[in-house]
Amino acid sequence: MQPYASRIDEATSELPTVLFVCSMNSVRSPIAAALARQAFPGRIIARSVGVNGGKADQFVHEVMEEVGIDMSVHTPHILDELVANKFDLVITLSDDAPDAVARKGLEAKAVEHWQVEDPSLVEGSRVLVLDAYRGLRDQLRRRVRERLEPLVSGGSQNN
Repeated sequence: MQPYASRIDEATSELPTVLFVCSMNSVRSPIAAALARQAFPGRIIARSVGVNGGKADQFVHEVMEEVGIDMSVHTPHILDELVANKFDLVITLSDDAPDAVARKGLEAKAVEHWQVEDPSLVEGSRVLVLDAYRGLRDQLRRRVRERLEPLVSGGSQNN
């Protein structure tokens, strides 16, 4: 298993920085940040926060373990706790995130909104719910790789 987050001194790092923001930092944004770190180990600083506080989600742990990522140490954080305020790219993943990011006044070279479903809203059998989480994980994996490849390769922040 890859460690969830390698610690990099962001103050002195020249690595590109990306921030993922969703409602509660328990499903969408932590999945996206972990996938970014897995896809580009040591080549990017990926962080995640929520607009509001949330709690760890067991389904996230389960579906991320399937792809070799241990999320057991993830603790949800909120936008107001964010120390860093400069990012190369900020990606919002929930409807309430773009306004919250704008209010926070972060410095970002680019801000994007990705419309993705919240699998925690899916009701039904355990299999149905897990399939929704896997669907989100796989969708985010593709988008993260496509979008961040130019960033880590020294390309433009803008598509």
